[in-house]
Amino acid sequence: MTMALQQLLGDPWDPDNPLGHEAVVAADEAGQLPPGGEELLDSYGLGAEFVPAALGGRLTDVDAMARGLRPLFGRDGALGLGYGVTTIMAAVNVWTSGDPEQQRRLADTVLAGGRAAVCFHELAHGNDFGQQEFAARPENGSLVLNGRKEVINNVGRARALVLFARTDPGAGSRSHSLLLVDPAAVAPASMRPMPRFGTVGVRGCELGGVEFTDCRIPESSLIGPPGSGMETALRAFQITRAALPSMALGTLDTQLRVTVRFARERRLYGATVAELPHARSLLATAFTGLLTADCLTTAACRALHLLPGEAGPYAAAAKYLGPRILLDASDGLSVVLGARHYLREGPYAIFQKHLRDLPVLSLGHAGPLACLASVVPQLPALARQSWANDGPPPPDALFAAGGPLPPLRYDRLALSARGRDPLGAAWPALGRAVLRESGESGGHLGTLVRLLTARFRELAHECAELPRPERTVTAGPQGFGAAAQYAALLAAAACAGTWLDRRRHSDPFLGGTAWLTAALHRLAERLGSAPGQLPTAVEDELLAELFNRHDRHAGFDLDRLPLA
Repeated sequence: MTMALQQLLGDPWDPDNPLGHEAVVAADEAGQLPPGGEELLDSYGLGAEFVPAALGGRLTDVDAMARGLRPLFGRDGALGLGYGVTTIMAAVNVWTSGDPEQQRRLADTVLAGGRAAVCFHELAHGNDFGQQEFAARPENGSLVLNGRKEVINNVGRARALVLFARTDPGAGSRSHSLLLVDPAAVAPASMRPMPRFGTVGVRGCELGGVEFTDCRIPESSLIGPPGSGMETALRAFQITRAALPSMALGTLDTQLRVTVRFARERRLYGATVAELPHARSLLATAFTGLLTADCLTTAACRALHLLPGEAGPYAAAAKYLGPRILLDASDGLSVVLGARHYLREGPYAIFQKHLRDLPVLSLGHAGPLACLASVVPQLPALARQSWANDGPPPPDALFAAGGPLPPLRYDRLALSARGRDPLGAAWPALGRAVLRESGESGGHLGTLVRLLTARFRELAHECAELPRPERTVTAGPQGFGAAAQYAALLAAAACAGTWLDRRRHSDPFLGGTAWLTAALHRLAERLGSAPGQLPTAVEDELLAELFNRHDRHAGFDLDRLPLA
């Protein structure tokens, strides 16, 4: 998929390309998607990527789907979000808990080029779904809808809506349900569109709202049993939380490519910007961040297939830490570009568009604190049951980016890992394997592995002894801080596992130690455990690879596929 989509999108630097950087920036300035962009994706049949193969689509594994969409996000995050991601956010709820007729109906809609909208948000309640007021009241064999949903992408043109609605006035986790609604089948007067919301980023996305007044729909619109909406949503979130930050890597790839081009063309103080020490460090850090986020999101996507019962914390960690890494890298690259990073015209204008788009993409359907909140209550059990002992190692396939996977069993996605954590608990063993395979126990890499292992042991003790108030979704800095540090250690384990995989395949760069040393160093900085400065020789090796890929028109991620 990735290569075909790359060729379809064409050369981004071609001023005559309707999906080139110049055209994308112009459309964004006008608050539109690039003209002809969606029609081009329709000709490719991109909607089939979001429909399971059993229902006639091409969705066989989440890792491949997410990787395949990176070129689209590298071109225009608004087009990626507006065309497809909103649809997959809605559809996974139906693939997870819908009945065969609902699945068939939605699959046919998406395969025919229709959009689906996920109608969860109410501005008054944000991510606190349990307090949402939008109501579906049973009445004479029907459900009557009243209330509004706001900041919903594509709601004005969707052919299917997935609504999160209160079906029980009482409190508790069984008070809400999910509904699959065909907007064309309801009485027009009962469903009123609201004005479009203006945004700083993804300006081409049609973010709107909808208000229902005594809107009658059949009871068969319920997705799963009444009261199961929260459970279904939390299970389905795991898929999109893992996949969306993986797709967004394409955005940083473009920003990094634009910045490298600028840094090698622009001269200051008698040298190119790419020769200045501070700029070199920022470029190397951004490249390292892209590879680190790729390792983490790849493991999270693949865990959905390989470890479905334990995948929830990995997806939440990917959705929390992946975007933070990308945003930090983007900020660093803006320093290299200087004043050009905010110019809305000229050869580097695409950078500022992606700079504005990234924060919106990182939020998606749940912000970072919502992701950490799903991890915090699980930390004590993970620490006591998994981290205290060397359990079974994670499967090697967890780190084999793009490799084959077993079918995704939606019914096995669990709300809690129940104390099982094959990836996090494997860090000490993975660290030992890195030292053994690299032969660098006495160098900077060895120091990093030992420091991270010590921090892992400290965190295990802290999480096992978390005070009861710090074990809930309303935890304070201690509980949320522990969850954030856990995400960083998961990323370290994912990087080590990926390095060992590439080492076995004799990959010259990814099997070398420079990128792994840099990745573990930056993660150790997040944990407050970094040992001094990253060696200059490590940065030099990273930059040599970065510039080589740039010159060969190859991707900066783990795949290194050729670009259009």
